[in-house]
Amino acid sequence: MDYAGVLTDGPDLLALVERARLAGVATALVSDAHEMPGECAALFDAMVLGPALGARKPDPEVFRRAAELLGLPVGECVVVDDQIGNIRGARAAGAVVVHHRDAATTAAEIEILLDLPPA
Repeated sequence: MDYAGVLTDGPDLLALVERARLAGVATALVSDAHEMPGECAALFDAMVLGPALGARKPDPEVFRRAAELLGLPVGECVVVDDQIGNIRGARAAGAVVVHHRDAATTAAEIEILLDLPPA
């Protein structure tokens, strides 16, 4: 999940992350930001901020390494981002991607992909 442009698009997306985590889904935040608000950071099992992994989005290596932090193969990860370049990088890494355009559509796609009940 990306922060700026996705999670900053309203409280419904933060609630979606919380619902996913409560359902047992490992969560990671990958952002070029250098810090996160504490209430946001608490929702994630792993956080990758700025160039912490030695690579930055849209480099596919960022998404591979984030998956490793979660202990998952990248092909089992869903990446949500609003920037098409980052979506392409995640897809090149082998992740499932959701191109965020608005909160309602993103939430519906994530609910389907993760088999979450609607809010």
